[in-house]
This record gives sequence, structure tokens and C-alpha cells, in this order.
Amino acid sequence: MRQSPANRILILLKTDGPQLAAAIGDALGISSEAARQQLTKMAEEGLVEPVAEAAAGRGRPRQLWHLTADGNKRFPDGHADLTATLLATMASQLGQGAVDTVISARETETLRRYRSEIDMAANLPSRVASLVAIRTREGYMADHWQDEDGSLVLVENHCPICAAASACAGFCRSELETFRMVLGADVEREEHILLGARRCAYRIRDAA
Repeated sequence: MRQSPANRILILLKTDGPQLAAAIGDALGISSEAARQQLTKMAEEGLVEPVAEAAAGRGRPRQLWHLTADGNKRFPDGHADLTATLLATMASQLGQGAVDTVISARETETLRRYRSEIDMAANLPSRVASLVAIRTREGYMADHWQDEDGSLVLVENHCPICAAASACAGFCRSELETFRMVLGADVEREEHILLGARRCAYRIRDAA
């Protein structure tokens, strides 16, 4: 099914970050003016808003468009309110140990599933590509590439368990450790949604 221009813009801004209207028009195959009209309509609906980018030289500041909080809510967040409430109740009624047990069980099951799909005999770029495919299927809108220094970068433009991770940072620690074990590599988180970044980004290198 063909997506509407508004949905395509939402996905573009979610995956690539703030964009000029002209760049959005190019990506959608429409004119800059048509893109601006669509953006204006979406701004009236509270989905996007412009922010001025510092001008280079004497030129006028350019206007970048990005998602608002309501725009980000158009992407699934795994029953956010219910998840956060359940975790808070579990911690208050049963103690933090009960939450840690849940996180540990989830990590074990996730690791089992990932290892069943990732060929550990393959090279690291292939293992990362397999992990990205799994994470995208799970709703993380993942992508990856290799930098000039040979290290690999894995990014996740969306976090469907953000509410759970916000309520309990243990979920983020667990996912980082899962990446390290399933890839058999050194993995460091360089950008973190919970710290205000637009996405989560990981630097991956062969284990020493």
C-alpha cells in the first residue's frame, strides 16, 4: 500500500533527523514548495515544527523541520503507559530484585532468539547485518554502516520499549550486554535516546 506524503515525511524525519524542506521534497520526489505546504499542514496538526539552523556566512538562517513529541508518538511504543505502571508497581510491591529477575529472564530469552538467527561463524559485518534485520523487525528502525577506521556503527532510530527503559535503566544495560554477547565483539553506546539523543547509536569493533 502506498504511503501518504505525511507518513513518508514522518518516517524520513524519524530515520534521518531534522531536514530542510528542499531535502524532504527531493526525497519524496516533489517540489520544495509542495513539501513546505505539506509540512505547514503537519505543523498545524502538531506533528512537526521548524527550528532555525545557524547560518553560514551572511546568509539567512535555514529552517530545519523535525518531529514534535506528538509526531514521535505516531511510532509504536509497546503499550508505554501500562509497561511503566507495571514496572513501578512491581518495584514498590515486590522490590527491585523482582524487576532485575524479569530483566535477566528477558535477556536470556532474547539472547537465545538472536543466536538462533545469527551465524557466529560469519564475519562481524555479516553478524551486525543480521542483528540489524532482527531489530528492525522488532520495531527499532535499525540501520548500520562501516566507518573509514573499519569500525561498524549500528543505529536505532526508534525505541519501542522506551517507556520501560525510562522506568528502569536496567533494560538498556541488558540490551547493551546482549549486543556484546551475540556479536562476540566490543560494543559501546555513543548516543542514547534516554539521555536526549534523537537515536541510540553503537560503535562496534572486533573483540581484542
